[in-house]
Amino acid sequence: QVQLVESGGGLVQAGGSLRLSCAASGNIFSINAMGWYRQAPGKQRELVAAIRNGGRANYADSVKGRFTISRDNAKKTVDLQMNSLEPEDTAVYYCNADATTIPTLRTYNYWGRGTQVTVSS
Repeated sequence: QVQLVESGGGLVQAGGSLRLSCAASGNIFSINAMGWYRQAPGKQRELVAAIRNGGRANYADSVKGRFTISRDNAKKTVDLQMNSLEPEDTAVYYCNADATTIPTLRTYNYWGRGTQVTVSS
């Protein structure tokens, strides 16, 4: 099994910054893509940013230029630096990873429990 634990959420004023972190643990052989999704009240969960183990990243149009995703493969962590936050960024943010596990060497998709980000106007 693989566990993803997020941290770093909170309340911030519009224009402020937050940094989210996610640490993966468990019977991990390797991790391919890692990413962050978010879900606002009454809306579907959406991709915010994702990064492959080679470092290639992609972002939702709504966060390009404001958010930066990064990962540390050795530590099995992925971070999301969020700048110039807007009230529309308010949501629960979820860590996501495609991990290959030991001993089966099968790849599954895993989710964290989420961390709340609230941006006040």
